[in-house]
Amino acid sequence: MARTRIPPVVGGIAAAVAVALAVACWVLFPPTVDGYASARPAVDLALPWPDGGQASAEVQGLGSLGSRGERRPVPIASVTKVMTAYVVLKDHPLAPGDAGPMITVDDQAEAESASREESTVTLRAGRQVSERDLLALMLVPSGNNAARLLARWDAGSQEDFVAKMNREAAALGMSDTTYTGASGVEDSTTSTATDQLRLAREVMRNAVIREIVATTNLRVDGVPGVVNTNTLLGSDGVIGLKTGSSTAAGGALMWAAKGPGGALILGVVLHQNPGGSPAQGLRAALENSRTLIAAIQRELPAATR
Repeated sequence: MARTRIPPVVGGIAAAVAVALAVACWVLFPPTVDGYASARPAVDLALPWPDGGQASAEVQGLGSLGSRGERRPVPIASVTKVMTAYVVLKDHPLAPGDAGPMITVDDQAEAESASREESTVTLRAGRQVSERDLLALMLVPSGNNAARLLARWDAGSQEDFVAKMNREAAALGMSDTTYTGASGVEDSTTSTATDQLRLAREVMRNAVIREIVATTNLRVDGVPGVVNTNTLLGSDGVIGLKTGSSTAAGGALMWAAKGPGGALILGVVLHQNPGGSPAQGLRAALENSRTLIAAIQRELPAATR
């Protein structure tokens, strides 16, 4: 059977049309990662991103607002506890308002209460604390000993629990994340803003986590003065999530805020002023996040009309 020969001019026109269509499709529908544009943000706003470190933000239902900073893993300090809560609640789910099973405080958790080297909460050996209260003591005042106690209760040892954390990170596509402890006190626990944003998106689907991270003050029997380390709560629509700070990590903040029309805005700011005072780093993370959130609240309505 004879083959039909396509004239060179016709072939050239067809090739040119194909290239033009491909370019147009790439511009209108850029390649995506996990549903978001990798080439440019889905909602393009002129935002005051932090000068240093790294940051990423998105609006659920609309898409990415973009990312800034070098995409390399950095220490994330107590932002780690968000994954700890995620794993515990996956293994031991709670309904909203549920206290859950009672957990007996062990000698290790009490001994760690007296540490002046890290953030801890007062826990007394033999006392029973509910799963929900321990999650709150971990997420609100950022008790490292509460995080490790939950890890031991869930998996038998912190090491076995960390293996679960890394499996969950892999399942969520957090390819640049490594967990080495349940509390985040280890500088070897590292991640990126884009990876932690994936986790923020997932945990805000959990009503119990949403309730806890929106709490400004907490009452737990035997534990005095429980105040949330996230001082942005209640301003610019902020409803959570978790702070972190250390010398190596600087300041870090995973945040959630309600935007215009009730849209959920999520963001992560990492590695603010690393190498200095953890308190100064945290202040920088909070202030830079405040500025970013306020700009998103202000600019988003006009950009989405």
